[in-house]
Amino acid sequence: MTALALNTDVGEGFGVWGPADEGELLDQVTAANVACGFHAGDPDILRRTCEASTARGVAIGAQVSYRDLAGFGRRFIDVPPATLVNELLYQMGALEVFARLAGGRVSYVKAHGALYNAAARHTGHAAAIVEAVALYDSTLPLLCQPRTAVWARALEAGVRPLAEGFIDRGYTDEGLLVPRSAPGALITDPAEAAERALRMAESGTVVSVSGSVVRIAPDGGELAALCVHSDTPGAVGLAAAVREALASGGVAVGPPGAAADRVGVRP
Repeated sequence: MTALALNTDVGEGFGVWGPADEGELLDQVTAANVACGFHAGDPDILRRTCEASTARGVAIGAQVSYRDLAGFGRRFIDVPPATLVNELLYQMGALEVFARLAGGRVSYVKAHGALYNAAARHTGHAAAIVEAVALYDSTLPLLCQPRTAVWARALEAGVRPLAEGFIDRGYTDEGLLVPRSAPGALITDPAEAAERALRMAESGTVVSVSGSVVRIAPDGGELAALCVHSDTPGAVGLAAAVREALASGGVAVGPPGAAADRVGVRP
């Protein structure tokens, strides 16, 4: 079994708000989804987060979002796709500067919040994400969910999608995420999170909030990444429990690029 990336959202502050030190969480993961300034983050935070990540050998990913600081990127914004492409490029470019100053680089892309969820079905915004990645660096992996609009568009455009599972979020019977306002949206028990992570890694499935077994890995392939959100209560403990469970199950962890062969596709 090849390496599985364990990623988390970091740098999600603004000015004096937000966590000052995410070192404990970064110690547990292999990839950092860094907020690029549109849903959270500012120049000081971007630079500090990139430095903390590279110091630990953690891969830096651009977590791009709608322009929505007030809503933390969790509100759908009906921005024209052409404008969205430019906004995503702007965010990736901003993060790249600080990643390089820290001795690293942006090595993958992942949408945040409402944009991530919308791109599952919104063909225009899915295409905008893929176009932005292709224009910026077509070799960068794109973390997303299989059997979604953004996954299909990535394959069509020759961008490499990496299948992602969410350790701390509830799933619908369709294999998509339960809205945060709905019952069962968050998983906060470390033991449950560890069990879910190992199941995802080994079988590519998850038990939905209705009790159904749902496949979330791509057809003919495996998951390439698992995510735990930094703002989930007890995130450090969840990540540590997951890391221990994966190790006990013989599942190696590494940066997203190391998981490229797990997707089961060759775009």
